[in-house]
Amino acid sequence: MPEQPHHGGTPGAPCELAVQDGVATVTLNRPEIHNAFDEALIAKLTETFVALDDDGDVRIVVLAGAGRSFCAGADLNWMKRMAAFGQDENLRDATALAAMLRALYALSKPTIARVHGAAYGGGVGLIAACDIAVAVPEATFALTEAKLGLIPATIGPYVIEAIGARQARRYFLTAERFGAAEALRIGLVHEVAALPQLDTRIGDLVGALRVAGPSAQLECKALIRGVAHRPIDADVISGTAGHIAAVRASPEGKEGVAAFLGKRRPAWLNDAKE
Repeated sequence: MPEQPHHGGTPGAPCELAVQDGVATVTLNRPEIHNAFDEALIAKLTETFVALDDDGDVRIVVLAGAGRSFCAGADLNWMKRMAAFGQDENLRDATALAAMLRALYALSKPTIARVHGAAYGGGVGLIAACDIAVAVPEATFALTEAKLGLIPATIGPYVIEAIGARQARRYFLTAERFGAAEALRIGLVHEVAALPQLDTRIGDLVGALRVAGPSAQLECKALIRGVAHRPIDADVISGTAGHIAAVRASPEGKEGVAAFLGKRRPAWLNDAKE
């Protein structure tokens, strides 16, 4: 995977988008404040994720941060404005953040978080909303909301799905900082890679993701959402049978099986680089 401009950015743009060979790299671009959220960044990320979901030329999305950090949570000036808001205004703000996270989580194509430096609060939510996360050993993480008398509410569903309720009890309540090794242990990130190898490792993952059928990847994500944390009862069993039957009968499913049996490349790899 070619080196992306993770440590630079266009002044004034809250996030950058670069697309190459079907890989879209979305870079949070507020390095002077560690890529902290405000309403402008949230709106731009939402717009970007929605556009990428509709872009048939994009196969994979990588989320990164410019400068020294991935994302340090909420912008202090934004927090000051929120502190002066009433409940209705706070609800609108929180709903916008929740919609952005949902747009990332629900993307119809694979997503990878490229994590370096600090990832706090909402930054942890971004990581948890991605399908795959790779961090450098020096990365630090914290769910800091309780220190401010707040709660990690909008990010909560994604973080709890990633690390489980037991670990969430600890880190939501203590708001303590932890490192990449602990993030790996509890399931927040999938791998830890030294900075010189970080983009190479992400490139390896991109290469693996390219081999799979794009519609199959969409259906895999839907399958996980549909069966996770549910009892394996008759409804789940029936649903999975119906799901695979529909995928087998789909154009991509037929093409994939025919390519395997015919010992040839499937159509979706014809123009792809492995």
